[in-house]
Order: sequence, then C-alpha cells, then structure tokens
Amino acid sequence: MRYELTKDLETGNIFIDDEHRQLLKAVNDLLDACDKGEGRDSVQKTLFFLTNYVKNHFANEERLQQKSSYPNYTSHKAFHDKYRQDLEGMAAKLNPQNISVGDLTALNHQIGILVSHIRTEDKKLGQFLQKNK
Repeated sequence: MRYELTKDLETGNIFIDDEHRQLLKAVNDLLDACDKGEGRDSVQKTLFFLTNYVKNHFANEERLQQKSSYPNYTSHKAFHDKYRQDLEGMAAKLNPQNISVGDLTALNHQIGILVSHIRTEDKKLGQFLQKNK
C-alpha cells in the first residue's frame, strides 16, 4: 500500500504538509524496494532518513506550536519525545548485516504510528494554526 498525502493527512499548513510529503516519499521508496525484493537493503537507509526526519520535523512542529501558543503543546511534545526514543532504540538494535523480516515489520509499525499521529494530532495542530493566523 503506497502512502499519499490525502485530505485525511493534510494539515492545511504548507510547511508541515511539505515535510509530510518527504516522509511519505521515503516510505514509498522502501515499499517499492520491498516489492522488488530489495527491502532488506533499504531498511538502513530508510531508518537513517526517518531518524533525521523525526529530529528535524518534530523540532519544526514544536517551534510552530510554541510560537502560536498551541494549547496541546505538552501532550504533542510528549508523543514526539517518546517516538524519538522508540525509534532511536530500534535503530540501535538493528544489525545492518542481518536485516530480518522482523526488522521490516518493526519499521513498518513505527511508520504506521507516525502516520496515525499525522492523521489525528497533526491535523488538530493544522486546524489550530489555520484558525489563529
């Protein structure tokens, strides 16, 4: 299943949505590699991208939240902090020379959590930012 930035994922904030498009492209690149039987070779690259993406994207979102006095900042940041920690833990356990199907499954699970967060919490942030321009 390929990911697209459909209406249910759009926040209405151009900056946030552009970064989400970058994420979905990286995920789709991994899915394409899996379809070609090259998924194990792409896990490390995708995890490296995802780790850097999360660090930068979450920091950007948190700055927007602080600047706009977003009322759900504390809980949103708590999710970000936990997600970063979980992702870093997963990356630390990964053996690049021995990527397993379980590793692919774990990465897919982390991506699913992030997409769900976009669909719910980032949408709420986008709506707040739109109302409080």
